[in-house]
Amino acid sequence: MTLDLSRRALVAGTATLTVAGAVAGPALGRGAPDAGAPKPWGALPSKRQVAWHRRLMYGFVHFTVNTFTDKEWGYGDEDPKLFDPTGFDPDQIVAAAKAGNLDGLILTAKHHDGFCLWPSPGTEHSIKNSPYKHGKGDIVRELSDACRRGGIPFGVYLSPWDRNHADYGKPAYIDYFRAQLTDLCTNYGDLFEVWFDGANGGDGYYGGARERRKIDAVPYYNWPAMVALVHKLQPMACTFDPLGADLRWVANEDGYAGDPCWPTMPNKLYEDHAGHFGVRGGELWWPAETNVSIRPGWFYHPDEDAQVKSPAELTKMYDESVGRGTNFLLNIPPDTRGIIPEADVASLTAFGDGIRATFRTDLAQGAVARASAERGAKFSAARVLDGNPDTYWSAPDGVTTPSLTLDLPPGRTFDLIRIGEYLPLGVRVTRFAVDVDDGTGWREVANKECISAQRIIRLPAPVTARRVRLRILEAPVCPAISGIALFRSVAPKAVPHLRSQNPALVDRSAWRVVTASAPGAEAILDDDATTPWRCAPPGGLTLDLGRVERMSGFTLTPSRDFADNSGPPGRFVLESSLDGRSWQSVKEGEFANIANARQTNRIRFDAVVSARFLRFAFPLVANGKPMIAITEIGAFAAK
Repeated sequence: MTLDLSRRALVAGTATLTVAGAVAGPALGRGAPDAGAPKPWGALPSKRQVAWHRRLMYGFVHFTVNTFTDKEWGYGDEDPKLFDPTGFDPDQIVAAAKAGNLDGLILTAKHHDGFCLWPSPGTEHSIKNSPYKHGKGDIVRELSDACRRGGIPFGVYLSPWDRNHADYGKPAYIDYFRAQLTDLCTNYGDLFEVWFDGANGGDGYYGGARERRKIDAVPYYNWPAMVALVHKLQPMACTFDPLGADLRWVANEDGYAGDPCWPTMPNKLYEDHAGHFGVRGGELWWPAETNVSIRPGWFYHPDEDAQVKSPAELTKMYDESVGRGTNFLLNIPPDTRGIIPEADVASLTAFGDGIRATFRTDLAQGAVARASAERGAKFSAARVLDGNPDTYWSAPDGVTTPSLTLDLPPGRTFDLIRIGEYLPLGVRVTRFAVDVDDGTGWREVANKECISAQRIIRLPAPVTARRVRLRILEAPVCPAISGIALFRSVAPKAVPHLRSQNPALVDRSAWRVVTASAPGAEAILDDDATTPWRCAPPGGLTLDLGRVERMSGFTLTPSRDFADNSGPPGRFVLESSLDGRSWQSVKEGEFANIANARQTNRIRFDAVVSARFLRFAFPLVANGKPMIAITEIGAFAAK
């Protein structure tokens, strides 16, 4: 499949700083007692962006006809009658999100296939022609209402690409799209975010034309006008990703941000590297949102039931997203019943319990705060301990490298240090260091760039210290530090690792690797999507299934590590054998959009295949990297 794509295709809260009763100690140097607030510096966030930064973590809900066709991207020709979630329970979805400490949900109101989860005027490709509630249902309204009952905010995803609509690529479609956007922004209450996916143009149904259409996305959609429309109708809703929007993509779908990850960017379209790390001193406040799915795919697939991310994996992603100043967007896809599967809920709950337990008690409470310089009483060192995100410690103008020390009560043992800047004045600190004194003198434990909304430093081991010191090493202006907090991390409880019991899949328990073009191929059979097998192209392997199996297709999951010097296979050649000596051709072809989306590819055979041995050849890498990386291979059982 050849698509004209932006990489931004397809591509959760914790406690706030809570310290009371802090005492300000003597400052080594003070500014004028009545000094005013520092002048802002650089790009500044809007009111809605400040509110967004404080949300920290929320959920994505990918749900549409793809859930029932077992696809990631629908073609647009699906029969609406396929959409039939017989047990849809929006309150269960909200409860699962809250168990995972997710502060909000964003629903795919319309994905690339064009199927609308609300009775959208202007199209018949919607829920109104499905069996769900005899065509009278409205998933958007039902989930938005459940979010409000559950006390969390609601947002929508509206795909600009529509593979069903006959006018896609023509001016008439823009009128249709703006009408959909207006409908969602005016009829479903307050929205906290509106998500525009970057996948645009390519092949589709297009009302029966069944052709490929190419667009130039920026002038076609007129993104400034689209963003302005959202802001007019929903002033506090942040928009995701096109130039001029409130938020940017973090340049991967694996749950981690760059280190550092600046919230500022140049006023221009960006390459992935810039989106991943941000640009210090950029003229736009355009912070990154870090997204990932709890499963390898964005939509529910039964063959991924054993590949739900563990609580420990989610905790690591929290450290590398929220802990680097971005927000964490975690996808939790409902299954064909219309609820979050049990294994996903178990992992979410353990993760959420761990986060709540970790950030429940701020061990800096009762500390004495002293600074090498203070701007005045309103900006004293004690402000970092008052639990108010709208107050901050600052130094006099011209004092750009001050330090702040916390004298702790005895017996405080911690391994997490959280620091935040007062964002309405800009991201002011370029580089900083953190020291601890455990009674043997000062020891540096961190030396980093960028604090921004929140910087969480996880120490390799807990430390019992009497003093903690923040040193500003480099800054263009005086700092404005809104909070410093200390925590003792609580590891989430492990949940049982499931092996797939899906009857649609061939049992892999007897599978083994017979030959491979590179060592370590056993990783494709370990039910762990984070452990890839790598080989140089052309590469391949032979599998012994342990017995003769009747199969209707196979699955292949590529590595999702965009930072690795490897990529997914671009093509495959598959042969089968009953005895390991005589081989028959089964199928060959390409993996659709695998370089960009990195989800599991599900390849169906033209006819049922009976075989004990499978031999795969992978002639090339989809993205031109020197190595192929594959994490899992499986097969569909023939019915």
